[in-house]
Amino acid sequence: MTTDAAPPADSLSHTTDAADPGSNGIGRLRERSLHAALKDYFWQEGDQIEVTVDGMVIDLVHGEQLVEFQTRGLYRLRKKLVRLLPEHPVCVVYPLALQRWIVTYEADGETMLRRRRSPRRGRPVDLFEELYTIADLLLDPNLTLKLVLTHEDQIRCDDGHGSWRRKGISIVDRVLLQVVEVIALRTADDALALVPELVLPATHREMREQLGVSARLAQRISMSLRRLGCIEVVGKRGRALLFDWTDRAGGKRPLAGSVI
Repeated sequence: MTTDAAPPADSLSHTTDAADPGSNGIGRLRERSLHAALKDYFWQEGDQIEVTVDGMVIDLVHGEQLVEFQTRGLYRLRKKLVRLLPEHPVCVVYPLALQRWIVTYEADGETMLRRRRSPRRGRPVDLFEELYTIADLLLDPNLTLKLVLTHEDQIRCDDGHGSWRRKGISIVDRVLLQVVEVIALRTADDALALVPELVLPATHREMREQLGVSARLAQRISMSLRRLGCIEVVGKRGRALLFDWTDRAGGKRPLAGSVI
């Protein structure tokens, strides 16, 4: 696992102004979406944007590497990756918010009602909520997954069309405020480095307690690690499945990759 140093927050000044209450409301915020901001952040001189490769539109081409930005739903990329990986090196960029601010506008999309810090904080381990859908593809040497740890605004609109849980308030956008860190995952060992507290053998319940995650996330972590060939079912503890390291790990956790 490689950790890339993030630039100072002021290097994102071209995106943070989208959250300014004095800007042109939600219309402008949509133009400055998280997807566009990430593309702008990773773009380097000489890169090509929106290029057709093998009949598919690629977000960004950096030399020989194809770069796809996916802000949610990694499963949506699976068919595309299966087609591209045999012939091309591909980098998937996926953002995960460590800290989020909730910004709510009136139905007109212009008047900001409030801005508050969300009590929920993200952690790198949250990547497994999505990773399990493409975990096996990480075994392909042509695939790199860049986990981008961010601070962001979540833009909401009190338009009456949102979930009843939010009393009709819709989520309309996510705005990048700061890139805190970029973690590159290229191997199964890199995925393991996201769960350093994991001690096996263990059941799902024990994994959940060790990692401080929900039951669903514990199941998705084990599913990911099984698809990566890191762990396997070795029996049962009571009625629960018992997991342990596979032979590829020599009966223990593999050493994590280099961190620079």
